[in-house]
Amino acid sequence: MADKYEWRKREADIYWLKATPTITQLPAQKFIMLQGSGNPNDNPVFAAQVAALYAVSYAIKMAPKKGIEFPGAYDYTVYPLEAVWSYASETQGKTKVTLTKDDFSYTLMMKQPDFVDEAVFAQGLALATKKISPELAEQMSFTKIDEGLVAQVLHTGTFDSEAATFAKLDLWLADNGYERTSFTHKEIYLSDPKRVAADKQKTILRVNVIRK
Repeated sequence: MADKYEWRKREADIYWLKATPTITQLPAQKFIMLQGSGNPNDNPVFAAQVAALYAVSYAIKMAPKKGIEFPGAYDYTVYPLEAVWSYASETQGKTKVTLTKDDFSYTLMMKQPDFVDEAVFAQGLALATKKISPELAEQMSFTKIDEGLVAQVLHTGTFDSEAATFAKLDLWLADNGYERTSFTHKEIYLSDPKRVAADKQKTILRVNVIRK
């Protein structure tokens, strides 16, 4: 019996678990995604979107227990929740000082193993249909994304304390001859907020970069 595929071990360059920044050329990856906007805190829509992504991801993983065998499938650990954060287009003209979390635009996403394609995604969606609303099922998409050259660093602490880690990352980029291509960034959530105290939660912060 083949060993379970563990992304933390097999994809250490993609999921950088160290507090020292690094530069990585990412391969094309497959994701299921939902988009939204606004402050994620205490937001029932955001919470429902997160739950829907987990529901479909686990439906795909657990399909063999229902007698469904996808071509090329293997046992694996479900990938973590990720989110790309930017500011909604209508915030143009606001200063950085006046921007708030209400101005956020986001794409929630969960990576899928390489055997997942449109057909597997559709089956996973059907298997999870009782756990997600028809509206979210309609909005969910499956996409292959090439993120390209990125810098990433592990942040430990609350989301509100990320600014210090971003400052550390920006300084490291300047010292090593790189610069960010935009203020959009990705967060990869490694900790379960129900089990880990906020000041101990681990999040990978990732930005697209170019060589200066």
